Amino acid sequence: MQPQFFNVINDELRGSEKTHAVTDPRTEEALWPCPIATTDDFQDAVTAAQEAFTTWSRTTVAERQELLVKLAKVLEDHAGELTEILARETGKSQILASIDVHASVSQCLYYSKTALEDEVQYEDENTRVVATHLPLGVVGAICPWNFPLILSNIKVVSSLITGNCVIVKPSPFTPYAVMKWVELSRGVLPPGVFQVLNGGADLGALMTLHPGIAKISFTGTIATGKRVMASCAKTLKKVTLELAGNDACIVCPDADLDKTVPSVASGGFFNAGQVCVASKRIYVHESIYDDFLSRLVKEVEGTYSIQEDHKAPSVFGPVSNKMQYDVVKGIIEDCKANGYNIVTGGGGDDKTAAAASKGFWLAPTIVSKPPEDSMLVKEEQFGPILPVLSWSDEEDVIKRSNLSNAGLGASVYSTDLAQAERIARRLEAGSVWINQSERPNFGAFFSGMKDSGFGGEMGKQGLLSYAYTQCLHFAKK
Repeated sequence: MQPQFFNVINDELRGSEKTHAVTDPRTEEALWPCPIATTDDFQDAVTAAQEAFTTWSRTTVAERQELLVKLAKVLEDHAGELTEILARETGKSQILASIDVHASVSQCLYYSKTALEDEVQYEDENTRVVATHLPLGVVGAICPWNFPLILSNIKVVSSLITGNCVIVKPSPFTPYAVMKWVELSRGVLPPGVFQVLNGGADLGALMTLHPGIAKISFTGTIATGKRVMASCAKTLKKVTLELAGNDACIVCPDADLDKTVPSVASGGFFNAGQVCVASKRIYVHESIYDDFLSRLVKEVEGTYSIQEDHKAPSVFGPVSNKMQYDVVKGIIEDCKANGYNIVTGGGGDDKTAAAASKGFWLAPTIVSKPPEDSMLVKEEQFGPILPVLSWSDEEDVIKRSNLSNAGLGASVYSTDLAQAERIARRLEAGSVWINQSERPNFGAFFSGMKDSGFGGEMGKQGLLSYAYTQCLHFAKK
């Protein structure tokens, strides 16, 4: 039976005269009709959220935490259904889609035990100052396509635990699982507190401009993030932006290659490189470069191959949509046109997998020592192609790693932890992983430097961007 999808407004299911269908990245076949929210739908959702906020904002933290446990239960109870939907719309394997669903469960449960608390900021014999945290109002969550459920969920649970209402706009490339999750969650929260609307850039623009929305949390490209920020400035909305990165990975000469190589391969090719903090530029010390490269090629060819059946156990998959497929394919073609050394993948005599008969598939591709000013190195590829460069001087590699326009994540591999930490502290990135591939932790604050973001989310600190801090000054005499 074909699944149905709805916008959810004030706990009511709404269809639309206008629909669109996502293209299955594995087969290039159209999936299911999905209603596109109208301007009236959007206004109704804002009105419902504003009305719900008057009472929802006065609930206690304990009450909200109890409801997050119930939201987690919805995800658990429907994990099979949501996993299947998510796999189809994203092109992920069953394993990868299941990770998206179950990580969302864990995120709900983390915030069911983590919240902002009153804090004594100052005290002397005359006065006592207590900081407390008040919700903002209605949050607009504009979400990406690479991990649609978990990256929507972080915005949802952060909004709810701080007493805000939230309207979710999933990516039009991957709307289905998020819409189904909100539909299944009806009745857990008061009507109007948790709503979802499907639409494109025009709906996102309405959200950023509407005076009834107090905050926008956006995950996406730098260019779109700048437009979001400019629009939000017109009503002085609070804004959180998680934007693009071009993450450097530094491999030191003493790195344990038995552990480092599989970790770097995972950092670069997990989910076909479609991870915000994926390893995107690999800098390997020249003394171990040849050994590292041969091992990396072997690891990638053995582990990250095309598996057309989404039920096959794999953490590799197709590029999620035609737009991004064309971007990555263009980078590969640029490498070929410039004669760069493609050591595996890239098409032609591809040893990593038989060519897929259909779908947005690109075999994992490794390019040895492309120029620092090449498209592959300068631009975030967000796909399964990885440059491996060499270095000999620590100051030089740090300088090359630190970009002028981005700084989301980075990683360092060394058995000398003092050296690894010394390098990590000089990398201009919001998160640095040492001797492990880049995986955000929902207990750790996540933000980017420079053009890679504005503000941040996750962890207890991330909740501060969803609340006003109010200081209560008590006279003691």
